Amino acid sequence: MFLTLFLATVCTSVSAQKQKGIHPGEIWPDTDGNHIQAHGGGITKIKDIYYWYGESRAKDLDPQYRYVSCYASKDLTNWKFKGNVLKMTAPDSLASNWVLERPKVYFNKKTNKYVMYLHIDVNYKLANMGIAVSDNPTGPFTYVKRFKPLGFESRDIGQFIDDDGTAYIIFEDRPSGGFRIARLSDDYMDVEKNMSLIKARIEGGAIVNYKGLYYCLGSGLTGWKPNPNKYATATSLEGPWTEFKDIATLETKTYGSQSSMLIKVVGSKKTTVLFTGDIWKPDTQWDSRYLWMPLQIEDGKLWLPAPTPWKIDIKTGETTILKKD
Repeated sequence: MFLTLFLATVCTSVSAQKQKGIHPGEIWPDTDGNHIQAHGGGITKIKDIYYWYGESRAKDLDPQYRYVSCYASKDLTNWKFKGNVLKMTAPDSLASNWVLERPKVYFNKKTNKYVMYLHIDVNYKLANMGIAVSDNPTGPFTYVKRFKPLGFESRDIGQFIDDDGTAYIIFEDRPSGGFRIARLSDDYMDVEKNMSLIKARIEGGAIVNYKGLYYCLGSGLTGWKPNPNKYATATSLEGPWTEFKDIATLETKTYGSQSSMLIKVVGSKKTTVLFTGDIWKPDTQWDSRYLWMPLQIEDGKLWLPAPTPWKIDIKTGETTILKKD
C-alpha cells in the first residue's frame, strides 16, 4: 500500500512539473497535471496575466450544464486552472441539446466588467450570440442575454482588440455568404457597427494587426473535420480584403487543426504572432488537443510552420525551437 501511494505521488509530481515549452498536438497539462480543457477558446491579458477561457469538455461534467473554464498564466506555457467560471443550463427554455461554444472575454476599462461573448445554438439553426458578465476575470459569470447581432445570424465567433484598444467581434453569417467584423458598443454589451462582410465561406475567424496591416484567417466549413485554413489582408478593417491564401501546404489540412485566435506578443526585442488552434476529437472530446505555433509573418505574407516543440520569452517576444524528446 505504501509503495502504491509513493508511486502515485511520484507520478503526480512528474505530470504536474513545470512545462519548459509548448508541445503542439500533445497532452497539455495544467499546473495540477490535468489536460487543459479550454477548447474553442480565447486569451485575455490583464496586466501581466493571461487568462485562457474555453469550452470544458471534461469527462465527468454534468450533461445538463454547459461549462466555460478559465486558466491563468504569466508565460503562456504554464497554466493554473481557476475553475469553471460559467456553468449554465439551457437559457430561455431552449431545447436540451443546445450548445455553448467559442467563449471570448473582453475587459471593459470604463465599467470594470468582464464581458463574455458566446455562440449559443440549437441544431446549428438558432445562430445566436450570448453575453455573460462578471466583476472578476475568474468569475463567476452571469448570463445576461442572447440575440442576433445587428439582426444577422452568428455561429463561430472570434475576438479582436485593435492596437488603439477598440474591441471587435468576428462572426460567421452564413446566409450572407461570409463572415462579419463588427465593433462592440462602448460598454461591450452589444454589437454596434458592422465593419466588413468578408465574402468567404470561413469560420473560426481570427485577426491580428501587425505592422499596420490587418491579417484575417479562418477555416473552411467542414464541421469537426480539419481543412486548409486561409488568410487575407487589408489596410483597414473595412477592407478591401485581398483574396484568401493558404497558411500551410494543402495536404496537411492545417496540421489537423482549426483556427481559434491570433495572439500578438509585443516584447522588448521582437513582436511575435501566435497561431492558436484546436485539434478536435469529436468522439473523445475531452482528449481534443491544441496546436499553438509562432507564425512567419511579414510584408503581407503569413505562414504556419510545421508543428514542433518550442518556447517563448514573454519579456523579449523571442521564440526558440526545442529539440524533440
